[in-house]
Amino acid sequence: MEGPFLYRMPKKIVKWIFFDNDGILVDTETLYFQANREILGSIGIDLTRELFMQVSMQQGRSTFVLAQQRGVDSATLERLHDIRNKRYADLLSGGVPIIKGVADALKKLDGKVSMGVVTSCRKIHFDLIHRQTGLLQFFNFIITTEDVDHTKPDPEPYLQALRKSGCRASDCLVIEDSERGLAAANAAGIDCIVIPNPLSANGNFNGALAVLDDIRLVLDYIKLSSSN
Repeated sequence: MEGPFLYRMPKKIVKWIFFDNDGILVDTETLYFQANREILGSIGIDLTRELFMQVSMQQGRSTFVLAQQRGVDSATLERLHDIRNKRYADLLSGGVPIIKGVADALKKLDGKVSMGVVTSCRKIHFDLIHRQTGLLQFFNFIITTEDVDHTKPDPEPYLQALRKSGCRASDCLVIEDSERGLAAANAAGIDCIVIPNPLSANGNFNGALAVLDDIRLVLDYIKLSSSN
C-alpha cells in the first residue's frame, strides 16, 4: 500500500468507535494463518498466503471450506477445527504484540468517545490475546463470535454494536483491517476507516471513509462529539 488514501471532506462527528480486534488492535493474523496452514497441511492442502487472503480476509469464509471442497467429511472437519483452535491457542499463549500506535490512539480517545470491540474472534482466544495487553480498560463492551449468529461480512455484529451503543449509525465509526470487515460495516450503514495489515492489503476497499497506514491517523478524520 502506497501511503494513506486521504479523505478530503469535513471531519466526521463521532460519539462511538467500534474497533475490530485482530489486525487492528493486536498482531494476530499471521498466527491464525499459521494455525490454519499447519492443520490443513496435515491433510495435504497447501494453504498459501494468497489463498488465505482470498478466502478468509476477503470473502470472510473459513479456510476449512478448502477441505470440504476436497470431500472431507463433516466429522473430520469438526475434529480438524478443534485441533486448529487448540493450536491457535497455543500460539497465542506465547504472547501477542499490540500493533504500533494503538495504545497511544486509545489513550487520546479515552474519555472523549465511547468505544467497543467487534470481533469474529472466539472468546477463549480473545481472552488469551488480552491477558496482558492492558487494552480492555478502554472499551465499553466486547462482541465476539459467540455473541452473534452470523459473523462478518454479515452486518449482524455491527448491528448488535449499534443496539448496545444506543446511537444512530451516523454517529458511529468502524475501524477495520479487511475487506470482509468493511463489507460488514457498510451493510450496517456505518462509516468505516480501513487500516490494512500485510495479509489484507490487497483487498478492495472501495466504500471506505479512508484507507490509512497508521491507527493514530484516525484522529485526523474525526471530530469528537464531546468537544462541540
